[in-house]
Amino acid sequence: MLHHEGPVPQRQTIYRLFVKRALDLVASGLALVLVSPVMVFTALLVRLTSRGPALFVQERLGWQGTIFRAYKFRTMTDVQRTPDLEITAGNEEVTIIGAFLRRFKIDELPQLLNVLRGEMSLVGPRPALVRDLARYDEVARRRLDVRPGLTGLAQIHGGIHLTWPERWRYDVRYVDELSFALDVRILLRTVVLLFVGEEKLLIRPTDERSAENH
Repeated sequence: MLHHEGPVPQRQTIYRLFVKRALDLVASGLALVLVSPVMVFTALLVRLTSRGPALFVQERLGWQGTIFRAYKFRTMTDVQRTPDLEITAGNEEVTIIGAFLRRFKIDELPQLLNVLRGEMSLVGPRPALVRDLARYDEVARRRLDVRPGLTGLAQIHGGIHLTWPERWRYDVRYVDELSFALDVRILLRTVVLLFVGEEKLLIRPTDERSAENH
């Protein structure tokens, strides 16, 4: 169970209500134009180096629990597997190209389409599997109060190296503290993450306040 003393009233700022979505729309549109050559090359590379489609499509939980289809470049062999399997470094089912795409988050570039369509945001809790909803308590459900993101507060504090309750704690903190300044900070730290790796930024939340201050 998550430890939380109760929901913090969300500040219904202009940024939260209008500006964040407008920036997502503009930024994702421009980014798709700029990285389209990289995406085309990546798709060809995935198809030429392993059997199966270039894209991996999976249903995920979105804002307020809506379900949408999230896109990623396929990084694993094209076989049936457990959908909630946590993929870590060295997993033998990850292709050679897939390992590179995962390390530098290139596999997530197609999710810019999800951002453009309004199903995701540049910054927010990572989109969860639909089956995860059954595991959520009242607190964890609050991570669905914002659109899921390409990167988030949990990702810049360790990502997959955190336990699920620890990730949820960061996610709920983000929901409560959402602001333009926090989004910029997360995006800038994500750039650092791409160079040093998630494990180098690992900070486990000891409490709600200390989690936000790191």
